[in-house]
Amino acid sequence: MSDWIVLGRVSGLFGVRGWVRVFSHTEPREGIVRYNPIFLRRRDEWQPFEIEAGHAHGAGVVLKFAGCDDRDQATALLQADIAVRRAQLPPPEPGEYYWADLEGLRVVTLDGVELGTIASLFATGANDVMVVRGERERLLPFIKDRVVVEVNLEQRLMKVDWDPDF
Repeated sequence: MSDWIVLGRVSGLFGVRGWVRVFSHTEPREGIVRYNPIFLRRRDEWQPFEIEAGHAHGAGVVLKFAGCDDRDQATALLQADIAVRRAQLPPPEPGEYYWADLEGLRVVTLDGVELGTIASLFATGANDVMVVRGERERLLPFIKDRVVVEVNLEQRLMKVDWDPDF
């Protein structure tokens, strides 16, 4: 498992005083504000940043990083991934998982049919959805006990109740 957990991305500028818009993967979205330091990936390397201020704004989040005081400095951060070290996160509750831990798991039906691996996950209004890539791409709902029957992080395996022809 990676030591880096991506929590979001700098998605835009907000004003002229160095604030940025952030697309946050945390739940709730403004939960990203509570992590300090956070790390931004710039030129393929993680660099630490202190959050000076931040809050929910509309459907997203805005952040002000220490030392980023004008629009030009903020522009340099656009599209940077935002992450924390795994040790900064609380351990998940039993039966809960960080998406980063599910990505890459092999997905197998209850009958042993290999569907592929989890490439990514995304949220919808109703439930989270797994993008499973194998001989073709499938979108499977992440519904515990109905679709997702077993998750074994040690074996990097997920068993699902799913028709492989669907």
